[in-house]
Amino acid sequence: MASKLVIIIVFILDLIAVGLAIAAEQRRSVGTVVPDKEKVFEYCEYGSDIATSYGAGAFVLLFTSQVIIMVASRCFCCGKALSPGGSRACAIMLFLVCWVFFLIAEICLLAGSIRNAYHTKYRRMWNIDSPPSCEVIRKGVFAAGASFALFTAIVSQFYYISYSRARDDYRNPNY
Repeated sequence: MASKLVIIIVFILDLIAVGLAIAAEQRRSVGTVVPDKEKVFEYCEYGSDIATSYGAGAFVLLFTSQVIIMVASRCFCCGKALSPGGSRACAIMLFLVCWVFFLIAEICLLAGSIRNAYHTKYRRMWNIDSPPSCEVIRKGVFAAGASFALFTAIVSQFYYISYSRARDDYRNPNY
């Protein structure tokens, strides 16, 4: 039987991670070109940088929930063999899909947080006539991280339940 405590803890962590990733998308940095006091040079001024913290928080929470699921299921590496059958095949498939979704979500959240924290501040050296480019993170990077975090949450729950069924079938064979 799957541990209800593990399922609840992982669900809460994943839900908070998705919420933080959505909040990070909503609060991305926006850069505007402003002149200096002497009105000789222009530079970029950025708004709040809270999206970096939200993205990093989502990254950590999603990572924590994945670790909890993998420790609870022994990551297919340790422990007794699972009983052959549909539950084991489903658990193996969901294990692989869970890791793919997890890696995509983590890459999006980490890349978004790093890129959101990077701010260009000064005019380009080789082209002083054009205003500086106030580059910011592309729209949708945190949203992609949030969607894949949600996919990871759903698939990891199904994976853990399938793993638990296959483990229980091995302990209690119906022969």
